[in-house]
Amino acid sequence: MSAAAFNPGAAQSGHSRRYITMMVLVLGTLAATAPLATDLYLPAFPNMAEALGSTENHIQLTLTSMMVGLGLGQAVIGPLSDRFGRRGPLLIGMGVFTLTALLCAVATTADQLIAIRFVQGLSGAAGMVITRAVIRDHFEGDAMTRFTAKMMLITMLAPMLGPIIGAQLIHVGPWPIVFVFMAVMSALATVLVWHYLPESLPADQRQSQTGRELAATIGGLVRDPRFIAPTLVVCLNFSMLFTYVSTFSFVSQDELGASAGAYSAVFGVGTLALLLGNQANMVLIDRVESGARMVVGLAISLTGVAWIAGVQMLGLVGLVSVTIGIASMMFGCGVIFPNAGAAAMSSQRPQVAGTASAFMGSLQMAAGGALPALATLGGVSLASMTGGIVVYGIGTAIAVVATIRVYRRRPVAA
Repeated sequence: MSAAAFNPGAAQSGHSRRYITMMVLVLGTLAATAPLATDLYLPAFPNMAEALGSTENHIQLTLTSMMVGLGLGQAVIGPLSDRFGRRGPLLIGMGVFTLTALLCAVATTADQLIAIRFVQGLSGAAGMVITRAVIRDHFEGDAMTRFTAKMMLITMLAPMLGPIIGAQLIHVGPWPIVFVFMAVMSALATVLVWHYLPESLPADQRQSQTGRELAATIGGLVRDPRFIAPTLVVCLNFSMLFTYVSTFSFVSQDELGASAGAYSAVFGVGTLALLLGNQANMVLIDRVESGARMVVGLAISLTGVAWIAGVQMLGLVGLVSVTIGIASMMFGCGVIFPNAGAAAMSSQRPQVAGTASAFMGSLQMAAGGALPALATLGGVSLASMTGGIVVYGIGTAIAVVATIRVYRRRPVAA
């Protein structure tokens, strides 16, 4: 596949099936690297707490620190990709990500692991933010939504398979083996990018911004309701989802009596539901407009949230009953995410796609790191998890309504 095939000027002229398949494979693998690093070690949380002489809440901070790093890293790497192109910052970030995975494997205290995971998040942000920018270099509107949905077939396999693989790894070795595996996968993704992802932002379209100009660009994003409203949908929906992701390892094993293998199976069910929701969205793209698709996803997701709260109120809590609600919630999220993200990115021109992607990604990671932690300040429990997803689910609903109203008043011109 030649660099010419990635000419942004041909974004709307149509691509061959082979081109789309290769681009989906490369960008999907790239975007899946950070989610894999997030979920792969979740089944090892109890083992890590015991081995490092730490508490469950302290080990959970290794997840929070990476999320914060992902948010800050995107804020820096996105504008750099607008200035220097996509390829250079991406390869550097992936290289550092691989190195930090190896450093995690030799950490001897929870505090060391928290610090290293923060740096890993900073570097891993390159894959997330630049992937969105590369997609915007080529697509917009429903074309972007359709491509993103196809790419999510790969990106969702990472969180679905991550805990399952992690659970098997800790059966054959101590917890550091998880991070060694993570380093190997990251190195393979870097090689794939090196060979198959040419530069997608030509030199004459790159935008060098001073600090004042960057601030003005971000200020424009904040003031643009067509960008900020769907971005809030992404952030709040992600916070709802991540409240579940960051707590369910402890909740399922300590409160619901699940083994590490059973937890990974339940996690796989939730992620499969997310994947199915994403594919249902693909079916709806040519039949229903974007706002209506988000409403459908929201209704299904909130039904799952209500189910989880209901089984607790009725005293019917069990691994199966909670899993049913989680599956519904995740299915709805799979419909909401690609539509909200595509709406936000399509509202901006390609020359600032890196900055727009960085700003949206930074807000998403900051919300995903901070808001779930706020929900569990009193301790990790099924009740605190449920409280968090209820609050952030309601917030998502408000943001979806705001997005629909904004786009009815000010549609994005092709």
